[in-house]
Amino acid sequence: MDSTSGSRNYLAAEWPLFAALAAGVAGFGLEHAALVAGGLFLWGLFFLLLAAIIGVAFRITHHAEVLAIRLGEPYGTLILTLSAVSVEVVILVVMLFDSHSPTLARDTVYSAVMLDINGIIGIAAILGGLKHGAQKYNLASANSYIAMLLVALGIGMFVPDFIPDSAWPAYSAFTVAMMALLYMAFLRLQTIEHRQFFEFGEIEHEAHDTAASPNWVHAAVLVGAVAGVGVLSEVLSVLLGAGLEGTGLPMAIPAVVVALISASPELMAALRAARHNRMQTTMNIALGASLATVLLTLPVIEGIALFTGERIVMALTPIQAAMLLITLLSAMNNLHDGESNAIEGISHFALFAAFVALTLLGVA
Repeated sequence: MDSTSGSRNYLAAEWPLFAALAAGVAGFGLEHAALVAGGLFLWGLFFLLLAAIIGVAFRITHHAEVLAIRLGEPYGTLILTLSAVSVEVVILVVMLFDSHSPTLARDTVYSAVMLDINGIIGIAAILGGLKHGAQKYNLASANSYIAMLLVALGIGMFVPDFIPDSAWPAYSAFTVAMMALLYMAFLRLQTIEHRQFFEFGEIEHEAHDTAASPNWVHAAVLVGAVAGVGVLSEVLSVLLGAGLEGTGLPMAIPAVVVALISASPELMAALRAARHNRMQTTMNIALGASLATVLLTLPVIEGIALFTGERIVMALTPIQAAMLLITLLSAMNNLHDGESNAIEGISHFALFAAFVALTLLGVA
């Protein structure tokens, strides 16, 4: 294949980015008209931008995976984790400044954990279990993820409910430092000392462009795409806020939208791995994404709160706390033997359905 043909094929694969650019131009040009017209016009433009952002998220994941394969560990895990969470953080920060909602960050992290553990693991275990029966994975990885999730969620989202306003700046600073320490420690242990905990069987990689284009191209596209998500999110946030105003729809919907965008590529990758009987990959994606969301999103949000001097509510509501506790207890019970099956998948999917129902009812 000559260089001209290779460049043409490379550009063709990036069509979601070009489509997102066109959608962004349309969004900025039609934003005012959509806000005035409302109704179907507003929601049509919103879903156009939403589809564009999800498409960009898939390309971000692709380029991160290429760099991860080329650079190896520990850089691979770091790039994959940061690229996935950066999409969520960028969208969340944009929406946070637009809406000034003190609970948006909390609801987004909560929604992400529900989507990752109950949604991804639930659906993947059902599909994989129906096709392959019991699917094996490394039990040490599940135990490590759950142990860290319990501590991170406890420090970052359960304890804040008991912190008075006079003490929140000090505790917020402690949270930022502790989450950063936990993430760096876990990353080192995951990629160096206890790397074998997170592997099972032969390591397989999806087919990627690992030779044709230089690393700097993938890195540049990765950074540019994340920045593009932030720009598109600005219009998306305005349209969503205007669309929900006066409708009586649950105000937690923006948080679910943020979590859904970042989880979409992870969901597809996890389902693909489960269908190919690689449940270890599914567990690493689902549980790793949950942990990264908590350990990386919370410090950013708490840092913003300290910078602005305005407390951001991270304490869970009673229903959210109950759902998280049931989720973690179910995960501890289901992930105790190193095997997954469709029955365990159904139990997690039932919790995911409960999360959706509670969100739509506006009580979560």
